[in-house]
Amino acid sequence: MKLKRTFLSALCALLLGFQAQAQTTAAKWDSTYRPAAYELKVAQFKSYPNAANDIVFLGNSITANTDWAELLGMSNVKNRGISGDITFGVLERLDEVIEGKPAKVFILIGINDISRNIPDHVITANHRKMVARIKAGSPKTRIYFQTLMPVNNTFDKFKNHYNKDEHIAAVNQGIKDLAKKEKIEVIDLHPHFLDSEKRLVKEYTHDGLHLTVAGYQKWVEVLKKGNYLK
Repeated sequence: MKLKRTFLSALCALLLGFQAQAQTTAAKWDSTYRPAAYELKVAQFKSYPNAANDIVFLGNSITANTDWAELLGMSNVKNRGISGDITFGVLERLDEVIEGKPAKVFILIGINDISRNIPDHVITANHRKMVARIKAGSPKTRIYFQTLMPVNNTFDKFKNHYNKDEHIAAVNQGIKDLAKKEKIEVIDLHPHFLDSEKRLVKEYTHDGLHLTVAGYQKWVEVLKKGNYLK
């Protein structure tokens, strides 16, 4: 009897340990995170006029940190990037993009999800939801997914973003697989920004994550070579 009680106690302790571990793992990421400027930026976006010939660039700070209309010389290009945003934030504000029924939407999102330990399959699932929502609400809009760019860990400002190459690769592959299934286009930015050490080219970044002028010029070069803006 004593041996049985000892076995049951050990089993209960083991099960509680597994439960605690599962809870800890689940608590490592948070879908509700929104950057400080999120509400203000969304309110600004909602106040701007929409047009059916709009070309929307949707994403986080990598999208937000340039003037796309000036960069491309196209007044109908709209910047809908929010610094620090994640895929859940894009889904939350996606109606603002859909209601304008834009001609095209270019989506680059996910690196901040990776930095916050959101699982790769969840990031890809959120991309799938974006496609479904846009197709349902604005079926004539052409959707372009852009693969996540590499990072450069020789810098030290964004340590949570560095050394996550396997996650970047997994998300990029998930995006490609999804695009093939949904028959939408993928712009594979990632290889165009790699150096010989498989890092983000130093000339293209000032902190290992965000782009320099040369980095944005490279991005535009890729877009124009692929005739994605016509």
